[in-house]
Amino acid sequence: MAKRAADLIVEALEAYGVERVWCVPGESYLALLDALHGTGKIETIPCRHESGAGFMAVAEAKLTRKPAVYMVSRGPGATNGSIALHVAEQDATPIIHIIGQVARHERGKGSWQEIDYQEFFGSIAKGVWEITQAQDIVPVMAEAFETAMGGTPGPVVISVPEDMLKDAAAGTPRALEIAAPAAPDAATVAEVAALIAKAERPVLMAGGSLRAAGGVEALAAAAEAHQVPVAAMWKHQDLFDNFSPLYAGHLGFGTPADHLALLSQTDLIVAVGTRLGDVATQNYKLPKSPEPEQTLVHVHEDADTIGRNFRTDVAVAGDPVAFLEMLAAAAVEVPENRASWVEEVNSFISGFTAFVPRETEDGVDYGRVVDAFARLAPKDAIVLTDAGNFSSWVHRYWKMTPDNTLIGAIAGAMGIGVPAATAASYLNPDRPAIVVVGDGGTMMTGQEIATAMHIGAAPKIVISNNGSYGTIRLHQEKFYPKRVSATDLTNPDFCRWAESFGAKAFRVAADGDVDDVVQQAMDYNEGPVVVEVMSSKESLSAFTTLSKLSG
Repeated sequence: MAKRAADLIVEALEAYGVERVWCVPGESYLALLDALHGTGKIETIPCRHESGAGFMAVAEAKLTRKPAVYMVSRGPGATNGSIALHVAEQDATPIIHIIGQVARHERGKGSWQEIDYQEFFGSIAKGVWEITQAQDIVPVMAEAFETAMGGTPGPVVISVPEDMLKDAAAGTPRALEIAAPAAPDAATVAEVAALIAKAERPVLMAGGSLRAAGGVEALAAAAEAHQVPVAAMWKHQDLFDNFSPLYAGHLGFGTPADHLALLSQTDLIVAVGTRLGDVATQNYKLPKSPEPEQTLVHVHEDADTIGRNFRTDVAVAGDPVAFLEMLAAAAVEVPENRASWVEEVNSFISGFTAFVPRETEDGVDYGRVVDAFARLAPKDAIVLTDAGNFSSWVHRYWKMTPDNTLIGAIAGAMGIGVPAATAASYLNPDRPAIVVVGDGGTMMTGQEIATAMHIGAAPKIVISNNGSYGTIRLHQEKFYPKRVSATDLTNPDFCRWAESFGAKAFRVAADGDVDDVVQQAMDYNEGPVVVEVMSSKESLSAFTTLSKLSG
């Protein structure tokens, strides 16, 4: 059979190391599905909703730090899958979104399910291409992968008209040309080392770029060499050993005022591998935008992120890992007074992260369940969070190390939990993938348990069932106390729901059940596990309660 455009696209995916595609099939890319059927290198995984397919691709890309691919049909498929593009942009995650498009002769006519994807995705994707001729496949596929991985990683979109996929094609995929981040200047590294030596209260802020090879090792070496406390940025607390006396905590939603006040005493911020977004900087308070109240060193591989929101004293547009390796090797004497700052930070964090259960009358304190998983799970567990207050117990009390992998949506998208845990379990069958998720997020994408059953994945899904969109309820009580609107939920029996898919189900209905149920869940490895926790609504988050909010 003569080579089709669809076959050449698959050849490109193979050449660029794609091992699987997550998809919801559609008639607009049948030829591409057929071409995938003929490959011996790429697995095609059918999902139950386009958002689930996209979230699985996001999780794969986070785990592998390589572009992951998800495919959907035109119109409704593309709009359903768009949430993953927004997450990937906010989370600096490289994904390739391939969309079947209407036939070329139908374009521009308002045809059935037609969308202009450049207009639709232009503000959230790093690049959007529509391949209208087979001769453009080779350059477009290469440019798409290069764009997804270059600079700050992110999502790209490739639209493929259904009739184009059947055209005759020639050529072979070209090699990718991805420039390595610039090497930091030795003199600049020496300047930063001197600043650290002079500082009384330095803080090193560690971001997601340090997930690159050698990043966590370089971070630990630099922090230890200069005795600088390390604050992990939003959803990145696994980058640094939380048991270390140099751990300065996790900066994200819900960071208490006393934690922020402590770190705000710093006179030097060395931000490495982070874009310094609004969540990690506590709504641009640490550092303060546009004029920080302390000396700011910003190190990032993408020069466009530096100086965007903050006056920067030392800008290093280069490889964050290489910077830390060079910083660790810089021979600078640690000042004697550094120990007192390290002790002050450590003393606060030690108390702050010591779990104290709450006695609740309206259900189980969800923190007890998180604490049990943290104690009983293997030290290399993959920990995943959906969006919601329930994740606050993970960020505050689950002491992680770089042996863990933490996956969540920096973008705050509900629904990532179950699909991401399915992908994580499938890619790492020897490590437990434990996801905390609320009743709201579960009902958005929980049907991907069916995908887990289909592919043999075994995620452990820990549902907080408190009958509420809890995060929004928290804000309601804070700003409109005792005026509950649109946040109460009516839920199914999640155990029976899970069992209907073939998953194993357990329920935690009382505090005394916690350790026994968690141990049973950890011991079961024959497929997906759902632990339904009848959670307290009063104990709304790790940082506060409903009573405290409403007075």
